[in-house]
Amino acid sequence: MLSEVVPEQGGTGMYLKNAWYVAGWSKDFDRSLMAETFLGEEIVIYRREDGAPVALEDACPHRKLPLSKGNLKGDSVECGYHGLTFDCTGTCVAAPTQQGKVPGRAVVRAYPVVDRYRLLWIWMGDPALADPDKIFRIENFDNPEWGYTDGGVLDIECNYLWIVDNLLDPSHVAWVHVTSFAGAGTEDQPLDVARTDRGVIVSRWIYDRPPSPYYAGLVRFEGSCDRLQHYEMCYPAIGLNKSVYTPVGTGGPDAAPVDKTFINISYNFMTPIDEDRSRYFWFQHRNSDPQDKAISEKMNAGARMAFEEDRAVLVAVHEGMKHKKTPNIDLGLDAGAKLFRLQLQRLMDQEATAAAAAQ
Repeated sequence: MLSEVVPEQGGTGMYLKNAWYVAGWSKDFDRSLMAETFLGEEIVIYRREDGAPVALEDACPHRKLPLSKGNLKGDSVECGYHGLTFDCTGTCVAAPTQQGKVPGRAVVRAYPVVDRYRLLWIWMGDPALADPDKIFRIENFDNPEWGYTDGGVLDIECNYLWIVDNLLDPSHVAWVHVTSFAGAGTEDQPLDVARTDRGVIVSRWIYDRPPSPYYAGLVRFEGSCDRLQHYEMCYPAIGLNKSVYTPVGTGGPDAAPVDKTFINISYNFMTPIDEDRSRYFWFQHRNSDPQDKAISEKMNAGARMAFEEDRAVLVAVHEGMKHKKTPNIDLGLDAGAKLFRLQLQRLMDQEATAAAAAQ
């Protein structure tokens, strides 16, 4: 039963390591030493003099003082305790107190990092497997006919899997997002669940109903619509929520977009901080008005409001599930989330088996 394989919080198999996660917005990293925690690992991120990003283990191997409390010396980091200095590969290149003899074990881990799609991506697993071509592909990103929002970031005090569950649950909008993404049919229309080679899709078409409040001022036509809710989760924890609004009679699983079809894709990137905290990045991409800043700002503000509504619920869910006194139950709407967790756990198990065999 899928209900029996939902991964428990905590433990060594909690994260998929050999994957690209979003470390932050590229614009937010500069020549300062920024301390971050991802997947329970403390990391310092900075940029070299040529602008290339660097990510190192944030702990000097001597007494574990965070390197983020040290100083940048050119492209290297100097520990603020005794001056041990590490280059971009994590190799110690200077040890002032050791009369020119660099300790052989003075090394820190280096993490592969890549700038792409306005985001900085970090590989948390085996560096030898870090292929930038495996970074999640964002279609139409460079298409001048598509517009996008600035996006944002939220720290949420909950396990990342609760956010994953939420982003595979189209039904919650009927109660959590009443003034934005709700609308007729979102509370009771049946859901389709499909497994893909990159994750799980939960979707449904809702026909001949008014558009949701958030989209009512964005669609290019009057009256009711056919509406697609496409909630897709990709490994390790990347959500693609596609909303399609098209005139009545033009929607459906096999229907091609027409001139007035409005498509908006919300890209959601969840990076676990630790088992109780997650960092949530997002931006939206639409097939209209690429240069209209007012529309972008309106959409971004509406999305942030909705995600704040999600945050309030998810923090409470995390606490309730972590400290539950009685058993919880599952509903039919949880099928997509349970399937994704099952598949993710299998990938984590395979990763752990391969790592053990390599030792």
